[in-house]
Amino acid sequence: MKLVRKDLEKDNAGQVTLIPEEPEDMWHTYNLLQVGDSLRASTIRKVQTESSTGSVGSNRIRTTLTLCVETIDFDSQACQLRVKGTNIQENEYVKMGAYHTIELEPNRQFTLAKKQWDSVVLERIEQACDPAWNADVAAVVMQEGLAHVCLVTPSMTLTRAKVEVNIPRKRKGNCSQHDRALERFYEQVVQAIQRHINFEVVKCVLVASPGFVREQFCDYMFQQAVKTDNKLLLENRSKFLQVHSSSGHKYALKEALCDPAVTSRLSDTKAAGEVKALDDFYKMLQHEPDRAFYGLKHVEKANEAMAIDTLLISDELFRHQDVATRARYVKLVDSVRENMGTVRIFSSLHVSGEQLGQLTGVAAILRFPVAEISDQEDESSSEED
Repeated sequence: MKLVRKDLEKDNAGQVTLIPEEPEDMWHTYNLLQVGDSLRASTIRKVQTESSTGSVGSNRIRTTLTLCVETIDFDSQACQLRVKGTNIQENEYVKMGAYHTIELEPNRQFTLAKKQWDSVVLERIEQACDPAWNADVAAVVMQEGLAHVCLVTPSMTLTRAKVEVNIPRKRKGNCSQHDRALERFYEQVVQAIQRHINFEVVKCVLVASPGFVREQFCDYMFQQAVKTDNKLLLENRSKFLQVHSSSGHKYALKEALCDPAVTSRLSDTKAAGEVKALDDFYKMLQHEPDRAFYGLKHVEKANEAMAIDTLLISDELFRHQDVATRARYVKLVDSVRENMGTVRIFSSLHVSGEQLGQLTGVAAILRFPVAEISDQEDESSSEED
């Protein structure tokens, strides 16, 4: 998604102009739109014309309309988005208040105006427009003295860092200079990995090299991580996958990505993270039920106690027609983040999102046990959901 313009007021009213660039962007757009928003986009309208002789004909004319959104229809198979509403701006072909349906298309600009842009919507724009958020896979392509740290998105490979260190050759009876330079090189690569790879998003880090460089580097990195108690690297150790490449240049990454072991590991990596979070919730529900809550009332109660470690919430809830209900979910997300909890917004298009939907669409793994809520409150929760 490309952000063309963003005009927001102090009270968070305003508009943004975006260009969806790939099918996934249509899903993001669907999640941005709400009933009552104002949508301006180019569209085709069938217009009746009368000639000088009095004969009536109809032509299809491309025009730009501004609609007040009333219904939103998303076809997940074709990734098509149709938005129906009434015209709210003067137009030579369409009367004020007349109904029209705009079909939003990839690579066609649109402007969306809202009375209130909340944190969840703004975060979705940020994620959709930042290629790093789509980069499920990171790669370190290396040889002695040269390394490229890259992020791999569905449509491009972004080089985030290039590390070059001159490594002296080994001399007979004296390898100390070579070994010191190699250690300095490895240390710089480790720093680049920590600086440029977001382990919350990235699910797999390929380490590719000719020879034994990758093994030696990984051994060094995790030995240092143990020595310095580097939790970030130690907790994400399982994400590192060693593969062969012909060199440490960026073009050699293509060979690594074609490796059959890699392709099976990378299948649907973003969804794999959601599946694991849901699996962790079910395990907690089974073994320590006081630390696994679901349903809005229960989760809000846990949040009041600042007990939420991980919040699992379906993006479907943010498409709620009722403004107050939607605001309640947004407030919950903001509050969990303020209390240093992790928030995972699940896609309702994925199987894990469907499973979460069966649990009311909102669940939480708690830091510590919280006493159950009374049956009376439980009933009111089920009425709301």
